[in-house]
Amino acid sequence: MLVTAYLAIIFLLALCVVLEHTARRLTPPQSAPTAVANPAFRRFQSIFLRAYLLALWADWLQGPYLYKLYRHYSFLESQIAILYVCGLASCVLFAPFSGWLPQVLGRRQTCLLFCVSYSACCLTKLSTDYFVLIVGRILGGLSTSLLTTTFESWYVYRHVEVHDFPKEWIPSTFTKAATWNHGLAVGAGLVANLLAEWLHLGPVAPFLLAVPCLACCGWVVLTDWGKEEAEEGLEGEKQKLPLGTPNAGVARLSARARFSRSCHDGLRCLLSDRRVMLLGGVQALFESVLYIFVFLWTPVLDPHGPPLGIVFSCLMAASMAGSLLYRLATSTRYRLQPGHVLCLAVLMAFFSLFMLTFSTTPGQPRPRESFLAFLLLELASGLYFPAVSFLHGRVIPEEKRQSVLAWFRLPLHLLACFGLLALHGETAGTGGGEEGNGTRHMFGGCAVLMLAAFMAVVSLFTLGRNDTDLRLEGTRGEGEMENIFNYD
Repeated sequence: MLVTAYLAIIFLLALCVVLEHTARRLTPPQSAPTAVANPAFRRFQSIFLRAYLLALWADWLQGPYLYKLYRHYSFLESQIAILYVCGLASCVLFAPFSGWLPQVLGRRQTCLLFCVSYSACCLTKLSTDYFVLIVGRILGGLSTSLLTTTFESWYVYRHVEVHDFPKEWIPSTFTKAATWNHGLAVGAGLVANLLAEWLHLGPVAPFLLAVPCLACCGWVVLTDWGKEEAEEGLEGEKQKLPLGTPNAGVARLSARARFSRSCHDGLRCLLSDRRVMLLGGVQALFESVLYIFVFLWTPVLDPHGPPLGIVFSCLMAASMAGSLLYRLATSTRYRLQPGHVLCLAVLMAFFSLFMLTFSTTPGQPRPRESFLAFLLLELASGLYFPAVSFLHGRVIPEEKRQSVLAWFRLPLHLLACFGLLALHGETAGTGGGEEGNGTRHMFGGCAVLMLAAFMAVVSLFTLGRNDTDLRLEGTRGEGEMENIFNYD
């Protein structure tokens, strides 16, 4: 497995370089020339990306060795499953409030809260106490919820309301962030492997490295973002008044009312439009499987001695290749519709999970076949995220999108929690070993979920067979950054 992992990362990185070169030739640039030539916009974009990319880098560093760290502390697989469930449950709990907190604390202050809470989450990994680790997982859920909403909220508000830049320029920033995000994910696996295995610092080392990265992110938010706001003569667009202000209670009540109304409008949009409901079903089924996969890939492969950081980089490179293939497939040369790509992604994911039900047979594990299936699943996720992002933009009204997506995430996290609790309830052991069938049964259940996702995709496009909203117009759609799937 050691040689297989290193050969795989070399091949996948070379493939990504070739696909990127081909995609640039076949697809037009995402940003308008006026945006590129505007020095004020470029400066503002740079200020945002410095902080945001540091936050993403710190997040990705924690991916490769989380399960390995818990095993290093001699916890059982069932105990580790509960830790993961606590993280997912906290995401369910905090997700609705992640959109409300910026209205009360202020957007920049909420980004600072993210840096503090995620740093605390990383520092809990130094403890071997189970309760402390549970607290860390809860803080991780809060931090993940803030990462997926607050930074984007600050940027969009400043872009539109303060600088009055055209809305058409917004995708250029998030496309650039998505491009960097793939590279950061691959690099995080390599750096984590260097620290944990080559330098023999142990699986806790990547978490400790994330802390200064988060501190740097907080410093950029505090200084550069603060100067950017001060130049506009604002106080960070805080919507909460000081406690001594007579109207402070009214302002907080107004924020709660907006939050309640937003949730109600999102739920009504979800229930009134069958296309939205089917798309939410696809997202909940597909991404809940990805969360379960995040838990299972390490116990399946680790007993066979691969470098986990390199394996993680391989998985991220496969996802990057999938995103590049999406750009090629939907380019003006090939003109494949995002709906077709989504169907292909779900079928690929189903096939990979079907493979895993055989490659993790107790007593007869086939780690190379499992590794190949994991790469295929990540390739499918790389195709899935830009396709589903395009459909979000076409099916869900912009003013209700954030609240609708929050409702989408509720069944997503619940399905993942139930799956991990089912694994916890198994009397079986870890990943394809001789001790039992728990992992194999879980992959079989995930295959069933993916089959249900495929049926939902077919129903969605049968319903909208003649719906021009679900089709590209002339050129490919705007690829958006995948901010739901992360490896916390």
